[in-house]
Order: sequence, then C-alpha cells, then structure tokens
Amino acid sequence: MKQKHVLLACLLSAFTLVSFSQSSKKPISLLDKDLSHFDIWLSIPHSTVKGLPEGTYQSDKMNSGNPIGLNNNLKNVFSVIEQDGEPVLKITGEIFGGLTTKKEYANYHLSAMFKWGDKKWEPRLDQKRDSGILYHCYGPHGRFWNTWKTSLEYQVQETDFGDFIPLGGNTAKPKIGAPIVEIRGDFSKEKKYNPESDVYSIGKGYIHAASEHDAPHGEWNHLEIYVVGNDAVHLINGHIVMVVENAKKHDGSILDKGQIQIQSEAAECYYKQINLTPIKKFPKAIKKQVRFKK
Repeated sequence: MKQKHVLLACLLSAFTLVSFSQSSKKPISLLDKDLSHFDIWLSIPHSTVKGLPEGTYQSDKMNSGNPIGLNNNLKNVFSVIEQDGEPVLKITGEIFGGLTTKKEYANYHLSAMFKWGDKKWEPRLDQKRDSGILYHCYGPHGRFWNTWKTSLEYQVQETDFGDFIPLGGNTAKPKIGAPIVEIRGDFSKEKKYNPESDVYSIGKGYIHAASEHDAPHGEWNHLEIYVVGNDAVHLINGHIVMVVENAKKHDGSILDKGQIQIQSEAAECYYKQINLTPIKKFPKAIKKQVRFKK
C-alpha cells in the first residue's frame, strides 16, 4: 500500500512538472486595463508643463532636482484606452518617465505593436519623436537622468528603430557605469551593427542598427526582442537589425535578467499586444540569420 502511495505521489509530481513546463511557454500578456503588471515612475516635469499640483518641482534640466517618483501618474502620462475591442497603452510623453514591470524576466521573446501619435513636447519639440523599450533593467528607479533604470535599450525613435544604447547611472550617487556588451562591427569606422563583420566592438554609447524598416507615421510597427542568457536580438517589422552579445553589468557580472521598462520621452505614442513568451533558446529562424560569437 505504501508503495502505491509513493508511486502515485511520483506520478502527480511528474504531472505537475510537465504542466508547469507547458504553461511556462505560454505568452504572458503584459497589458491590461489596470496596468497591473507595471509600476509607474515619473521624472522631473519640464518648466513648460502646465496644470501640475502646486509645489511640483519643474526644470529645464532633467538631470537635477526632485523627480515626481513612483506611482504618482500626474497628467495621466500612462493610460490604457480601448481601440477595436483591445487595450492600447497610450503614452502622452508630456513628462519623462518609465512604465516598469514589477517582475524580472529572463530568456524570453518580447513582442509589441507600436505607433506614433502627433504631439511632441519640450525639451524635444525640434527633435525626432522618441520612446524606447529598456530590458535587463536593474537597480533603483531614476539612475539615468532621474528617469530610467540602468539597462539595455531597444531604441524606438523615428528612423532609428532597434538601435542600441546601454544606460548607466549618471545621476546616481556615486555614478554607475553603463552595462558592457559586444556588437559586431568595426566602430573605429562607424558605430553601427554590421552582421557581415568579423570584428567585435564594445557597445558604448549610441550604436546604430544595421538597417531601417519603419512603417509610415501613424501606422503600426512590430517590435521584437529575443533574449537568451546575456545575448539579445532586436527585430523591427520582421527584420533583424541589432544583435547584442555577452552583456555584463558595470561590475563585470553577467547581465541576463531584469525588469522591462517602456519610456515616455516627449512624444505621444501607443503600444498594444505587449506579449512575453518564455524561451530556452533562439528560434531556428534567428540562428539561420545570426552569427553568434563562439
């Protein structure tokens, strides 16, 4: 009888493990009407922002002073609206900020649809519309420009989708260095990902994508990030445009997990169908197109 109980327990345990394994591969929808998967961080409002509560600190400089802080969504910078029966994240862009997942993630495929709105705000009225998806975020809020976390950035900017920027902690005390990565391309000639290059460069500062594939203004774009370990692949509208390898924190430790943060950066924009699917390895379609460092 005791042996039967042990066998039954083993079978139930095995079933639980299989069920968990199967469920863990299902996409996680990160967007709902309550933004329940996220925290909101708002930085320092520009001096031109109107309608703020009395006493709110404002400045022309985003990197000094007191940010609004955590879960105080002034001016409704981040909100969820409904379009065609599905939730859509609306970001006004009026105040710099970040929509940050409450959980950390590793080994995943992140997929989202994105389009620009029309409004722009100071201090970027005369510059390209800008947003971004930060991944492998770590450390406290506001380490970069009092606004974003230390992280790796999938740039979302007009004509610059999928570019790469490592964000450090330039307003932290003491300052924190940016993550360290390797990217194919000879950056002594041009800071641009080159999939044909046999040369690797350290990915410091702004690194341009291999090619541009933006949809026209106001149309939806498909943004994708594949992450396995401390390597990542950026896609825009089905095209691989950036491969980031061997990511490490500023202290040299492996950077293979973290929160995900969506930027508000002076431009109205919209995200929808923000889905995260756990993966164990890069899909065959990615491996066929990408030469990873051995």
